[in-house]
Amino acid sequence: MLRPQDTTTRERKALDGIWDFRLDAAGEGRAAGWFAAPLADATAMPVPASYNDVLADAAVRDHVGDAWYQTTVRVPRGWADRRVVLRFDSATHRAVVWVGDSEVMSHEGGYTPFEVDVSSIVQPGEEVRVTAVVNNELSFQTVPPGVVEDTPHGRRQRYFHDFFNYAGLHRSVWLYATAPEHVTDVRVVTDIRTAAGDVTGVVRYDVEHEGGASVRVTLRDADGAVVATGEGAHGELEVPGAHLWAPGEGYLYEADVELLDGSGTTLDSYLQTVGIRTVEVRGTQFLINGEPFYFTGFGKHEDSPVRGKAHDDVHLVNDFALLDWIGANSFRTSHYPYADEVYDFADREGVVVIDEVAAVGQNMGLAGGIFGGQNYTTFSPETINDASREVHAQAIRELVARDKNHPSVVLWSIANEPESDTDASREYFEPLFALTRELDPTRPVGFVNVMLAPHGRCQVSELGDVLMLNRYYGWYVNTGDLVAAEAAWRTELEGWATEGKPIIITEYGADTMPGVHSVTPVPWTEEYQVEYLDMNHRVFDAVDAVVGEHVWNFADFATSSGVFRVDGNKKGAFTRDRRPKAAAHALRRRWTRDR
Repeated sequence: MLRPQDTTTRERKALDGIWDFRLDAAGEGRAAGWFAAPLADATAMPVPASYNDVLADAAVRDHVGDAWYQTTVRVPRGWADRRVVLRFDSATHRAVVWVGDSEVMSHEGGYTPFEVDVSSIVQPGEEVRVTAVVNNELSFQTVPPGVVEDTPHGRRQRYFHDFFNYAGLHRSVWLYATAPEHVTDVRVVTDIRTAAGDVTGVVRYDVEHEGGASVRVTLRDADGAVVATGEGAHGELEVPGAHLWAPGEGYLYEADVELLDGSGTTLDSYLQTVGIRTVEVRGTQFLINGEPFYFTGFGKHEDSPVRGKAHDDVHLVNDFALLDWIGANSFRTSHYPYADEVYDFADREGVVVIDEVAAVGQNMGLAGGIFGGQNYTTFSPETINDASREVHAQAIRELVARDKNHPSVVLWSIANEPESDTDASREYFEPLFALTRELDPTRPVGFVNVMLAPHGRCQVSELGDVLMLNRYYGWYVNTGDLVAAEAAWRTELEGWATEGKPIIITEYGADTMPGVHSVTPVPWTEEYQVEYLDMNHRVFDAVDAVVGEHVWNFADFATSSGVFRVDGNKKGAFTRDRRPKAAAHALRRRWTRDR
């Protein structure tokens, strides 16, 4: 799905701002037709934003069910005879949308975009009412999963992921216009050819479009000079002496994809950035442009005070500045696809991304330990089943469709910490690995393994191209005993190294209250977090198959309430408002020592 953009033939209008908002805990608004009139008894709500923390009301923060958004927009007069599209960049976790009195689309999944052609029901120059009902309920047939419980005090959402279940319109909403004959999708795949020391970049492209127009592709370098042109909907462009996209050097070309009529007039133009690079797994190495790459960085969250999971350009630029300061070259989009703008900026800055679908919490053994005892079986006809897998598969399809052209994305992660030591887990995941490779054979595929399925017991790891491990030796096990933790961790990691695949440590961390200190390293102190990280690094450095370390987490973040968490998860190297803990300085010393 192509992003809205302004080109010589395209125009967009952001609908961000203050919308009318109303909760609907009883779920009566759909049948009552709330979409068919101005939203009664509404309050103000900014878009984009999670609604939970904006209003000083516990009922809003902990709401379960429907939440209604409504605004009016004037369609630009100049869009007559144009194709007009309404697009939501995300609605967590699902939405139904009306334009005027007409239901125009619905979507399942909280982190990928959806859109619809509304040309037949809007009039350029006139105002139109846009209404969306957003629902945050989770079940065993959603990604991520959860259970809604009816209690004497109302409905409560139990979810099995360890971050707050923020909901709402977290990203921008758009109207945009194209010509009736228009480009519908662009796919680029890059390669490198080397002969006699000369590097030639290869850009293979596929263009899908509506109408019978011809296709022309013009590739320009960062200075705007034309370096290659192609004719037809499918082709291959060669760029002698190509400037490669590489970690730390986000060099981007731009492909102008045009549809032309018989006289050569441009009917539609779409601009696609292109980073020429290769990704490969070879033995225990992870290669970018044929060179071994070692991941340094974090698992991150889209999370900030008040805004919740709303995208914010200020936080985006600040977070990337902190990544550069600390020496991080990469991060994982734990545990869901991030806003489009994040990937665009990663492309531009040369930051490497592990792109993860929102399949987190598919492990009832782990959920029972963190979120209280329960008797659910993870994979069964009554819990996570074939219908769940199809929802999961669609989430993967939408992830790959949206992010396939980003050079920063080097690895697909199709789940975080699922149950993976049972026959049922193998049966569930095998088709999903096959699907991901079918959708994109150019990138490695993996999933993130949790400690409940250690080396020798996991039945899913062999399906992946890389091994991604979350381990908390010295925190959840061997708490406070770093000597025993180091020995146990090294033994397990050496076992994983016998698999002959690259190993990325995708999570390791210790909760740390900023400002809490001790002469000796005691859990929860800043000193313990530093020594904990040092212990892990000794283990990683001793095992050649380890090709990356992602600390959990970049910054403290909000979670559900519970005795495990004091005002959220405190494993951040930075506080939630981005102040460095002692660990941030320790990581900076390690990650910048070769600069």
